[in-house]
Amino acid sequence: MTPRNWIILGVVKLALIAVAIGVVFSIYGCNTVRGVGQDIEKAGEAIQKAGSK
Repeated sequence: MTPRNWIILGVVKLALIAVAIGVVFSIYGCNTVRGVGQDIEKAGEAIQKAGSK
């Protein structure tokens, strides 16, 4: 392989690693947003219960 091919191969590997990291963070972010939504919903229910007393 020529040096140019090695450079292209390295760039492709870096791009794949970047995409994989992006996928992991996006999956993690979805779980975090869902958890925050559930916490806000529980807080709203507690406020409704307190207001109905």
